[in-house]
Parts: sequence; structure tokens; C-alpha cells
Amino acid sequence: MRPSNRVCARCATELSQYNPDALCALCAKTGTAPGIPDRAWRDEAVYEALAAWDFGEMLRLVRKRSGLSQMAVRELTALPQSFISGLERGQKRIGSPVTLLDLLNGLGLPSDLQHLLLSPLRGDAAKTVPSRSAEAALPWTMDRMVTSVEVAIGGFTMKRRSVLSALSGAALTQYMLQSTVAPAEVATASGDTAVSGSLINSLQGTTDALRQVDATSGSGSLVHTAKAHLRTLLHLLKNGSYSDSYGRRLAAVAADTAAQTGWYTFDGGDHDAAQQLFLAALRAAHVAKDVRLRAGALAFLAIHSYSVGDPRDAITAARTARQAVSGQETPALNAMLLTRQARGHARLREPRHALAALAEAEELCARGRGEDDPHWLYWINPGEILGQTGSCYLDLGQPARAAQAFATAHDVLSRDETRTTAQFLSRAATAQMRAGDTDAGCATAHEVLTLAEGIQSARLDDHLRSMLNEAQPFASVSPGKDLLERGSIVMRERAAA
Repeated sequence: MRPSNRVCARCATELSQYNPDALCALCAKTGTAPGIPDRAWRDEAVYEALAAWDFGEMLRLVRKRSGLSQMAVRELTALPQSFISGLERGQKRIGSPVTLLDLLNGLGLPSDLQHLLLSPLRGDAAKTVPSRSAEAALPWTMDRMVTSVEVAIGGFTMKRRSVLSALSGAALTQYMLQSTVAPAEVATASGDTAVSGSLINSLQGTTDALRQVDATSGSGSLVHTAKAHLRTLLHLLKNGSYSDSYGRRLAAVAADTAAQTGWYTFDGGDHDAAQQLFLAALRAAHVAKDVRLRAGALAFLAIHSYSVGDPRDAITAARTARQAVSGQETPALNAMLLTRQARGHARLREPRHALAALAEAEELCARGRGEDDPHWLYWINPGEILGQTGSCYLDLGQPARAAQAFATAHDVLSRDETRTTAQFLSRAATAQMRAGDTDAGCATAHEVLTLAEGIQSARLDDHLRSMLNEAQPFASVSPGKDLLERGSIVMRERAAA
């Protein structure tokens, strides 16, 4: 005969079969055991485990991130330590709603994560696979921003099986829109390290210095250095003492640094990891209440989308960014965003929309910098607009017009930004060869190979390979033969570097 159900001596709720005590988890939680901090719940691996009903993995993650022992969890949940240990190792399963409630109520599952538990109940088998689309709906708070950056740079030891899967389509659009409408909280903290204005200025100076190195020499080994700088910023955000104004300034430097670190990562060929950093930069810009940094992060997401993702996402990102800065005097920033939008349209073979965006970008660029244009956007100039115009024509299948645009850009491109110049000229060489001007194309390609010396960039390597592949039909005659011989040597040297 089945024993009668036991109930809590305090609140009369049914007790789990695994609970030998007289109190339920919520009533027992009033003891001395510390609780699970909110931050422990705020990473992708936790909500993926919740969405998959992998409660053993969820428990292991939040317990480790909280620094709690299994006995401390036992005090919080009123579940035996042996059951907790078996659950984490996958040897035990939760067999009743009462036990599940004891576990989740005892741990203090945040209310905004409860919807993730519905995933296996929707009747769609595909939806039982964890999706990162829920990430955008998580609170746009300081804590969540810090966690997002930490996850993006590998700050936690976790199972990263799908943490670095790229977002696209509706999920990415939701993330972009949430960044513009979510309310921002106060950014104060009372930690051990006093954060001063001069310290923030120094940190911004480091970010700016790394940006200059990238423009001339490529990303190279900058990823490691930039991540170390980002960790310093995260330490101050978590442990610093600062007012709301200083907190927002610190978050702004973090947003700028996360976006740049994402760019170095993208330039190094790790595209999914780069997107995570761009998304983290969006969260930091939101905390900073800086719409220009938000636009900058969206611009990087646009490059990611038209380069390795869905070009439609590039258009959405650029339009969302332009809307965000609609009240600012930022002609240079808007010109840059329009080139990103144009590249998306060109990849989709939409010439009318692409050329209209480029024409507006050219007009805005001619106005010069506005009083609200950010300091980090120093590189927008006529050469950049012409180079992007050439790239669009090339994507639109019009190599002759692309070659003409690149030729005009050649004389006005900034020679200080060697990597960018090399990339544009590699596409110019491709356009010239496609248009039938082999001699000019090979001559430009030789110039590119010279410029590429000393530049470490996986993205530039891709451009060089495409350029040299374009010369393959001319391998039996000069100057194509000479170019390919030199190119083969250069690419072997770059691969060995």
C-alpha cells in the first residue's frame, strides 16, 4: 500500500519523496545556507540546460559559479546530498513535479528564466534543442552585460557546445531591437577599487592605441592583448566603486573594447566568436546609454552578416543603427552605416537600393564630421566611400564599374591604414582582371602583395587568395605567370608566419 503523502509542517505543501525533513525547500531556505546569486544564472549554458530540462547540468553550473558545496545546496533545497551528487553526474533523474519544485524554488530560479522550462512542452521536437534566440530577452542589466562579455571571451569554464553558434534572422533581429527598447538601470557600484576619471581615460587610451595598430598592421596577435584589456575592464565593472556617471563611462569603454576585440577576432577568422563579442558590445553600449557605440556594434554585426551570414541581417543592423542615432549630428557615422547597408543590398543583387545608399553616403561624407560624430570613427573619407562603392559593383557583377571606382579610390585612400588599402586594392585587381584588363589587374595585384608584407590578417589572406585565383586563367602567359609565382611564395610565407 502506498504511503500517504507528507506535507510541510509550516506551509502544508506536499513534500518530495527525497525530502526526509519536516519542511519544504522554501521554508527550509530560511536557514544559514547562502543563496544562489543572480549572476550565477546569467550565461548561455545555464539557460540552454534549462531549455533542455538538463537539471543536473544546470545545477552543476550554478553551484560552481556560486562557489557552493553540494551540502550547501542540500540546505537550500532540502534534497539529500547523495541525490544532488547523482543528479549532477547524470546518475539520478527528477521523477516528480514536487522534486523539481523543491530544486528550482530552493535554488531561487529567477522569474524571467521560467519561460525556458516550456521548451520541451511545445510539441515541436526541433524546439527541444537549446537555442540562443532566448538570450536577447534576458534582462539588459549591468550584471547580464558583464556575464555576456565574460562568456564571449571565454571567462568561464563551461561546456561551450553551442554557446558560440551564430545568430541570424529573427533571433538576431530580436537582439538588435531589444538593444534599442530595453530600459537601462542605474550603473553604480560600491566595490573595493575606486574608479576615477583619469583611470577611465587611460583605459580608453589603450583601446584607441590597439585600434591604431590594427589599422596599420592587422589583427595579428591583438586578440590576446585585447581580451586581457577587456578582462581588466570587467574586473573594474564587477569590483570597482563608482558613481552612475563613471559607471556609464566605464561601460562605454567596455563596449568600445568588446566591439574592437570582436573585430580583431573576426579579422583572425573566428567568425562565431566575433559575433558574440559584437553582441556583448551591444549590451555594454546599452548600459552606457551611448547610442553611437550601439551603432558601432551594429555596424560590425552588419559586416559579419554580409561577409559570412545573411546579407538581410546587414541591412537590418544598419537601419537599426541609423534609427538609434537619428537625433544626433553624425554625418560621418551615418555615411559609414549606409555603406554597410549598401553592401547588404549588393550581396542580394539589389542594385537600385545599393546605389541609392552609396549616393547618400557620399553626400554625407562630403559634409565632413559632425559635432556628435564619435572620435573612433576617424577613417571615414572619400576613399573609403569609393572603395565600398567598388566592392558593391563587384558584388553586383559589374567589374568594369568596380574597377573604375577602385581606380578613383586609389589616389585618395589613406596610406596609413595599410590593411584596409590592401584589401580594397585586392578587390580592385580582381575587378580589373574580370573586366579584361589583365595587365592592369596584375600590376595592382603586385602592389597588393607588397602592401601585405608585415600585415597579419586572416581576412586579408582570404582577399589575396581570391585575387590570385582570379589570375589562374592567365597562368601560362606573362604577366599572370609572374604574379602567380610571386603570389605562391607570399602565401606560403604567410601560412608559415
